[in-house]
Amino acid sequence: MDTYGNDGTGGAGAGRRTFGIEEELLLVDPATGEAVPMAGALLDLYVRPLEAASGPVLTAEFQQEMIEVVSPPHATLAKLEQDIVAGRALAQQAAEDVGVRVAALGTSPLPADPHPVQLRRFRAMMEEYGLTAREQLTCGCHIHVSVESPEEAVAVLDRMRNWLPVLVALSANSPFWHGEDSGYASYRSQVWNRWPSAGPLELLGTPDAYHQLVHDMVSTGVAMDEGMVYFDARLSRHYPTVEIRVADVCLRPENTVLLAGIARGLVETAAREWREGTDPVSVPSALLRLAGWKASRWGLRGELLDPQTHRPAPALAVVNALLHHVRGALEDMGDLQRVEDLMDRLLADGTGAVRQMEVLHRTGDLERVVEDAADCTLATP
Repeated sequence: MDTYGNDGTGGAGAGRRTFGIEEELLLVDPATGEAVPMAGALLDLYVRPLEAASGPVLTAEFQQEMIEVVSPPHATLAKLEQDIVAGRALAQQAAEDVGVRVAALGTSPLPADPHPVQLRRFRAMMEEYGLTAREQLTCGCHIHVSVESPEEAVAVLDRMRNWLPVLVALSANSPFWHGEDSGYASYRSQVWNRWPSAGPLELLGTPDAYHQLVHDMVSTGVAMDEGMVYFDARLSRHYPTVEIRVADVCLRPENTVLLAGIARGLVETAAREWREGTDPVSVPSALLRLAGWKASRWGLRGELLDPQTHRPAPALAVVNALLHHVRGALEDMGDLQRVEDLMDRLLADGTGAVRQMEVLHRTGDLERVVEDAADCTLATP
């Protein structure tokens, strides 16, 4: 949950901000589609040292039914796209060595009984948080974007917080829970927000205020340590980055590329607003929770809350507002055309949640949903 597979030294500087991706993938039985606890066996055979890697690497996650693919930082969207595709292929190759497949699914469509990785910290979490921890088999996509200073980092968190629910809608890829239609496009978001330390931040203003909040949360004893401060976006504990954590893992690699491009655009736009003296939008975190819920419920197939007015608006209008908001940054970084093309495709094809529901309606079989998802995971953009 907390590792980032690079030396983290790339700041924004005079060029493009660097960014990297962490994608959590489900390990599934090729015959039944069920999630299987094979991470330990897979990683025992996978011996590439994290600190020596120049490309994507694999790491353990909370549950043995999942692994994480971590990319190094890149300055261009094209290079990051190459590593997203290569990382998924690497994960599939490693999975095949132990007789399983990887599937980019936010939750398991079939019933699952997760098995935590046997680390002392994870065992303590299982004991402390009960069913919240025992059922926590969810796969997300975390995006790290470099920042120049702690002051810029907190200014970015303050100024992009109202846009993060739109990323939930764009990435929605978890409509099933324990073999049933959850009624949500991103049920992973609902499960994840059971953690007492998850959710949106209030406006903070300074790094001291951020670190004091983290200290106070850990001091309550409810959050076991700083690694359990699961804000929608947070400062990395190890690298000069902000980490955006709200998204489901995306079904297709190109949708991850789209999210990454938008995320970097949001960070750059927020940093520019801060440098220009533009105040952040003052919206209570309670309203941001409602915006996140609405995005989780409907994805792109209904209304979202407009990040500027906080009133219901058609999803397409909100997506267009997001693109308009980051357009200058995307254009300056050379990402605009690629992001617009990928957005057009996502809007035409639908999110991963839409694809999963369509396969179920066509086949009546959740095993086929998993099989199709595993195929889409490795699809070449």
